[in-house]
Amino acid sequence: MSDSRQPRRPRRRTLGSVIDEDTRYEAVRSRDARFDGEFFFAVETTGIYCRPSCPAVTPKRRNVRFYATAAAAQSSGFRACRRCRPDAVPGSAAWNVRADVVGRAMRLIGDGVVDREGVGGLAVRLGYSARQVQRQLTAEVGAGPVALARAQRAHTARVLLQTTDLPITEIAFAAGFASVRQFNDTIRAVYASTPSELRAAAPRTGSAARRAATPGAGIPLRLAYRGPYQTAAVFDLLAGEAIPGIEDISGVRGHRTYRRTLRLPYGTGIVAVEESRGSGSGAGMSTGAGAGTSTGAGTATGTGTGSGAGTGSGTGSVGTARTSKGTGAGGGASNGTGVAKGRPGPTHAAHPGGWLDARLHLTDLRDLTTAVQRLRRLLDLDADPYAVDERLGADERLAPLVVARPGLRSPGAADPDELAVRALVGEAEAERLVRRYGKVLDAPCGPLTHVFPEAAVLAEAEPDGTLGALTAALADGTLRLDAGADRDDAEAELCALPGMDPRAAAVIRTRALGDPDVAPPGEDVPDAWRPWRSYAVQHLRVARELEGEGEGEGEGGPRE
Repeated sequence: MSDSRQPRRPRRRTLGSVIDEDTRYEAVRSRDARFDGEFFFAVETTGIYCRPSCPAVTPKRRNVRFYATAAAAQSSGFRACRRCRPDAVPGSAAWNVRADVVGRAMRLIGDGVVDREGVGGLAVRLGYSARQVQRQLTAEVGAGPVALARAQRAHTARVLLQTTDLPITEIAFAAGFASVRQFNDTIRAVYASTPSELRAAAPRTGSAARRAATPGAGIPLRLAYRGPYQTAAVFDLLAGEAIPGIEDISGVRGHRTYRRTLRLPYGTGIVAVEESRGSGSGAGMSTGAGAGTSTGAGTATGTGTGSGAGTGSGTGSVGTARTSKGTGAGGGASNGTGVAKGRPGPTHAAHPGGWLDARLHLTDLRDLTTAVQRLRRLLDLDADPYAVDERLGADERLAPLVVARPGLRSPGAADPDELAVRALVGEAEAERLVRRYGKVLDAPCGPLTHVFPEAAVLAEAEPDGTLGALTAALADGTLRLDAGADRDDAEAELCALPGMDPRAAAVIRTRALGDPDVAPPGEDVPDAWRPWRSYAVQHLRVARELEGEGEGEGEGGPRE
């Protein structure tokens, strides 16, 4: 049989089948981009690892090894393919869906916790010993927290090397390395090049952009995603929720720019994301997602804003009529259905993936990785639209909505604490809090003048009522909404707060905690839609809005 790649598709698409190596090899032979980020393959005869859609000639089956994460491949001595750039793929959707300790750990590593707090800090946040965390991660993803964080740092460094003219020494520390020697050794091990060689290998067309990519001009990057992506629906939601002073959206529909401010561990930032999309694999300068899944870094540009929920406690809908995604149950599902990949129809086949262009301005470059991950969560860029649409499209009620808007996302939050406050008090009150208590930027940028006030500031300034109880719980750590928070525990703490509206709690669980399977109180959301009820609620929300606007204002496939 010829060793060239065959056009046929893998027969099965469930998570269980992805574990089967023969099915993985089928995905590699067909260059199936739907599996990019879900696993990686390495070639023993060349010493490189690739994404499943790598355009190179397919290696013989006996020479191929498979890995759940790029970090695992790197730990086995393989370097990243220079042709397909496996570190630029979207992150695996499994880590955002799963609510167990491994999923929580992967999200925290993606947020930069290991770089800031070490493995000990990660273990404390998870409530396990460092040894238990190491053992569980190694068993599940083939690499421990140090290796996963190292892979992420390497990708962040590559993006900075190839998109900016910043000094190499400055890049080393901005990417999270403890020393220049550690930086040099890691880049050689992962990319088989020195930092200078890696920079020189960047596309010549990007040289002008690199000269412009200074700390003042911002860092230009691409945010990769898989499958179809309904940008109009996401930008409509962000526009409806925007709070003056911290968010701004400009331009005509289809070509809008969303901008917002960010509070980050080391400083502040401003991000601008373009609505118009790039298409293709997005390798090269594009940045993938999450921590250990796609090599880790996820330097997908810039950060975004979680914002969002501006929903009054009584309405339970984000913004105006932006329905919350619901509360849902259980923490997400890592059962086999969670990442199922059904055979896509013609619409899916036409959407292999792409990217959103963005530019990120940071007061401290060490915040790059964290900012990127928070933006990816806001825009739901690591979702698996094939799995979501397969399940929801099988339902008679949802099928026409899925056909009209394949790949509809369930946006999250760039700042979970901010989202919680906005979900509780509504947009008008949130705007007042920004004006009165928000931190003024050292260098305001047009309409962007503040960052949202910290929970501790609000707890001291307005200690009464439900808002005071919420901000006090966030400030003292009683309530945690970070990437590694236990969703069930967090919802229990929320609902125990005096005066907390269940619909506001549903918004918080969906948006701040990123739960894909939430059923808001009062919504007709059957269990048959599990584990993607949050996405189903988004379909219903958009459909209701379109009914109000008239068919001419639809957001469906033709607009995309």
